Amino acid sequence: MTNTTLTHPTTQSHPKLAIGRTAAAKYAVEAIGTFFLVFTIGATVRSGSPLAPLAIGGGLMAMIYAGGHVSGGHYNPAVTMAALVRRRIDLPEAVGYWAAQVGAGLISAAVVGATVSPAHSAPLTLAGHSMVAAFIAELLFTFALCYVVLNVATSKDHPDNSFYGLAIGFTVLAGAVAVGGISGGAFNPAVVFAGAAMGMFAVPTLWVYLVAQMAAAVAAGFVFRIVNPDDV
Repeated sequence: MTNTTLTHPTTQSHPKLAIGRTAAAKYAVEAIGTFFLVFTIGATVRSGSPLAPLAIGGGLMAMIYAGGHVSGGHYNPAVTMAALVRRRIDLPEAVGYWAAQVGAGLISAAVVGATVSPAHSAPLTLAGHSMVAAFIAELLFTFALCYVVLNVATSKDHPDNSFYGLAIGFTVLAGAVAVGGISGGAFNPAVVFAGAAMGMFAVPTLWVYLVAQMAAAVAAGFVFRIVNPDDV
């Protein structure tokens, strides 16, 4: 197994730690982290908690610190795409990450549906200007999230930092507060699919989220390579 762990600085300065991780272990950690991220989103949003953005950002931060040394702590197909473009993971492993993330998100959505009664059940619908606004919101903050991940957690200039989880979690917190009322603040294809399963997003407009998020991820990967030409 080559060194493809992506978002934990320790594995960059000590590559042997990543070499010892099996693909199954990485996929399991991605599934666990994504499960709890989606469960936190579903439980707080469905219950109408005003602290949902803080809980989501904090939960993501905790899961990144918990699993970053094993899988990189992506928990997001867009982050995996950015890392693929940045050349810190290969395509076969990226496919495994995507399967683990989306699958765990859907399982988590089912658990949320069985345990949390929704305070309001109408899905977020988009049309006309609201669709354009949601596209822009998801594009910008997914780019910000992926850009932050690549710079704080894969850059050779930060080989031993301990702030990567805080930076990533607070990026999601900032995005949820800033544009949650516009797009729902997903920034994550696994969250989008799970959100649709929980009745949070309207299925006919899922493409708006997916196109915006994956385009932003690709852009973040290329921007990182352009501004860090010696770190690819």
